[in-house]
Amino acid sequence: MAGLDGQANTGYNARVESFRDDEYPMLKGDIYLDHAGTTLYPKSLMERFAQVMTSSLFGNPHSASASSQLSTARIEDIRLRVLSFFNADPAEFDLVFVANATAGIKLIADALRAAPNGFDYAYHQASHTSIIGVREEARNSLCLDDDQVEEWLCHGCPFGDDRDDRPVLFAYPAQSNMNGQRYPLNWAERARSARGKTYSLLDAAALVCSTPLDLGHAHAAPDFTVLSFYKMFGFPDLGALIVRRDAEAAFNTRRYFGGGTVDMVVCLKEQWHAPKSQFLHERLEDGTLPVHSIIALDVALDVHERLFGSMRDVAAHTSFLARRLCSGLRSIKHENGEPVCVLYSDPDSAKEGLGSGPTIAFNIRNSLGTWVSLAEVEKLASLKGFHIRTGGVCNPGGIASALGLDPWEMRQNFSSGFRCGTDNDIMSGKPTGIIRASLGAMSTISDVDSFVQFVSEFYRDDSPVPIPTTLGAQPRGSQLHIHSITIYPIKSCGGFQVPPGVDWEVKPEGLVWDREWCLLHQGTGQVLNQKRHPKMALIRPSLDLKEGQLHVSYPGESPAHLSREISIPISKNPSLFCTSSPHSRSSRVCGEEIQAQTYASPDINHFFSDILGVPCLLARFPAGGQGKSMRHSKAHLQKHQLQPPPRARPILPGSFPPSPPDSDTEKAVSRRILLSNESPILAITLPSVDALNQEIQMAKPGTKEVSYAVFRANIVIAPAAPDASITPYSEDSWSSVRIGQQQFEFEMLGACRRCHMVCINQNTAEKTEEPFVTLSKTRRFDGKLFFGVHMCYSGSEGRQFPTVRVGDMLVPEWRRGE
Repeated sequence: MAGLDGQANTGYNARVESFRDDEYPMLKGDIYLDHAGTTLYPKSLMERFAQVMTSSLFGNPHSASASSQLSTARIEDIRLRVLSFFNADPAEFDLVFVANATAGIKLIADALRAAPNGFDYAYHQASHTSIIGVREEARNSLCLDDDQVEEWLCHGCPFGDDRDDRPVLFAYPAQSNMNGQRYPLNWAERARSARGKTYSLLDAAALVCSTPLDLGHAHAAPDFTVLSFYKMFGFPDLGALIVRRDAEAAFNTRRYFGGGTVDMVVCLKEQWHAPKSQFLHERLEDGTLPVHSIIALDVALDVHERLFGSMRDVAAHTSFLARRLCSGLRSIKHENGEPVCVLYSDPDSAKEGLGSGPTIAFNIRNSLGTWVSLAEVEKLASLKGFHIRTGGVCNPGGIASALGLDPWEMRQNFSSGFRCGTDNDIMSGKPTGIIRASLGAMSTISDVDSFVQFVSEFYRDDSPVPIPTTLGAQPRGSQLHIHSITIYPIKSCGGFQVPPGVDWEVKPEGLVWDREWCLLHQGTGQVLNQKRHPKMALIRPSLDLKEGQLHVSYPGESPAHLSREISIPISKNPSLFCTSSPHSRSSRVCGEEIQAQTYASPDINHFFSDILGVPCLLARFPAGGQGKSMRHSKAHLQKHQLQPPPRARPILPGSFPPSPPDSDTEKAVSRRILLSNESPILAITLPSVDALNQEIQMAKPGTKEVSYAVFRANIVIAPAAPDASITPYSEDSWSSVRIGQQQFEFEMLGACRRCHMVCINQNTAEKTEEPFVTLSKTRRFDGKLFFGVHMCYSGSEGRQFPTVRVGDMLVPEWRRGE
C-alpha cells in the first residue's frame, strides 16, 4: 500500500487537527498508539446519534407496528450499506449482525460441529485466540505456518483425501493483530480449488480498521469473513459475519434456533419447527437484534467518511505513519551503538506485494541487552498520555514465533506463575510478550514523533560505558532513627500515623493491624486498590485501641445525606461477620486467591460503597489461618542489591550486567503476610526521597516535591541529628537492621518494585506523572522500578514480639561486609 507523500500527508493531518478540542477531546492530550485506540470517536458522532434517537421511535423489528417496521426498514438499509462498503454484491453475499468478530467465529463453529461427521480444522499460526479456539470443536485440527499452507494448497489436503465426507474449515487472519503482517486473500479461493467441501474463514478484524476490503469478486472471496465495527469506528459495539451465498449450506446442520429465526414452532405432542428460508441472516440472527447499535453504525459510517474520507485515504495515511514510526524506533541507539528497540514488524516488507498493516510490534532492551519489563513500559506510557498494548495480545502463535518460545518454555512459564495480564513478563531471560503500537485514522505525525521521543528519552542509555547506580556507602558511625511509623489498616486506603511515644507491636506478619482489612468488589470479589479507585486515599482509618474501634472518616466531597464517619469494632466476634454461606468470601489480591470474612452490617458496607461509587464489602483477613486464609512474602533480593557498592557512582538506569537466566533473585524466605503486596514491612529513607526530589527539580525546575507519603511505607528512616548523614539508597545494601534499646533484629528482604500508584497524592487523591517518570530514569533495574526496601522481624519463634516507636535508634548491617 503506497503511503502519502509529505505534502499530502500534512494536508490530511491538518484536516484532522482542525476539529475543536471539545469534538476530539482526547486527541490533543492522550495519544493512541494501539488499534484499540482507533475506537476513539468524536463528539459529533455521539451528538448525531443522540439526535437520531430522540427524533424517531424504533420498536422491536419482529412486530408489525409502525415503529417496528421502521426498525426493520432501517436495519435492512444499513445491511445493504455495509455490504456496499466492502463492495460485496447482495446477490452473492449475506451479512449477519453479531456482537463481535468472536461471536461470528463461534456461529460458524457451532454450525459445522453439528455436521453428521463433524469437521476438520486448519488454522494459520498467526491467528487470534478466537480463531484458535475453534479447534476444540473439530474432529482434527492443525496449526500451519506459511510454508505449510502453501504445501497444502499446492499438493492436497493436510488431513488426507480420504475424508471427502467431512468438511474442512481453513481459517487465517487477513492481517496479524500482533505485528501487522498481511496474508494472501487468494488463499481462500485456492483452498476451495485444492479440495472440495473446504470452507475458508477470514479474520478481517485487524485489516479493516485501516484498509479497504474488496469482496467484489465473489468467486475469489472467503466463504466467511468476520469483523468488528467498534474496532473500525469506535462505536457501536457490534460485529458482522459476511457469508458467501455459495457457502450457506454450511449452516444447514445448525441445530439451535432463537426467537425471530423460525416461521413455525410446534412443541405440544410433536417437536417440529420451520426455519426462515428467504435469507440466511433471518436464520442466524437469534432473538431481537441490537436495533440501536445498528442505527448507530449508520451514523458512524457517515461521520467516519466526513472526518477521514475513504478507507483508501485512511490506508495511505496510516501506511505513511507506520513507516515513520518504524523508522523512528529503529533509529534509536544507545550510546554504545546497540539498538534500543527489537522490532517484529516491517511496514516496508514486500512479501507477495502484501506489505504490512500500521501495527508495530517491538520490545526494548537496555544498553547491555537486558529486556525491559513490558508492564513498566505500559505504566510509564500511560502516565505520559500514550495508549499502547503489551503482552501476548491474544496471539499465542505469533508471539511464540516472534520471541522464539518453544511449547515447553511456555508451559514452564505457566508453571512458574505466568498468567495473562500479570507484571511477571520477563521469565528465564526472555520476554513473554511484546509492546504493540497501532495507528488509526486519527493518528498524526506529532503522535508518532512524540512516541519516538518518549522511547528515546526514557529507554536510551546515553553513557558510552554503563555505570551502575549508587547503592550508597553510608559513613561509619552515622546515627539513624525511625522518623515515622504508619499503619494502613484497610488495604489501599489512607494511613494511620502511630503517635510519638507509643510502642507498636511487631508480629511475624508485620506491624499489628497493618492491612488486616480490605474492600471487596461485591460482584467479582476482587480486592479494590487505589490504582483504579484513587479516592481510596481519602478514606482515613484511625485505631482507637482503648475503645476497641476502627474509626473511619472521609474528608472528600460527597452528597450531604451521606455519612462521613463510621466506627467498626476491632473485635473478631463472629457475629460481626456474615454467617450465611459462604462465611468466608473468595477473593483475589495480587493474583492470589484468598478467603476473607465479610462484614454483615449494611451500614458499614454502604458507607464504603457510597464513597467510592462502587458496590463493595468490607472484609477482614486476620492473622493466622491456613490454606487460602494464609499468604506468604514474595520479596527477594534483586540483582542491583547483589552488586558491590563502590563509594561514588552516578545514577543511571539499566546499568548492571545481565545475569544468567533465573539467577536474578534469591529464593524468597517463607514469611507470613496479611494483605500487603509482598512483605510484612516496607521501609524507606528520607535521604532517598530527598535525592529523588532533587532529580525531579533538575529535570523540571519548579515542580512540586513529592511527599514520602506516596510511597506508603510503614517505617520511614532518617538521620537522628542534623550533623548525621546517610547516602541516598544505601538501604539497598543493608542485610539487616537493629532497632531500639533491645536491638531487635529485622531482616532486609529485598527492594520494593513500584507501580504508578506512587503518583497518587495521598492528601488529595489527585494523580500526576511524578515520581514515576523520574524513577523510570533513575531507579530502573532490569526494566523494573524500585524504591524502598522490604523487611521483617527475624527473631526466633516463641520469643516475645518486639515493639518499635517513633524515635527509636536504628543500626544497619551491611551485606557482605560493605
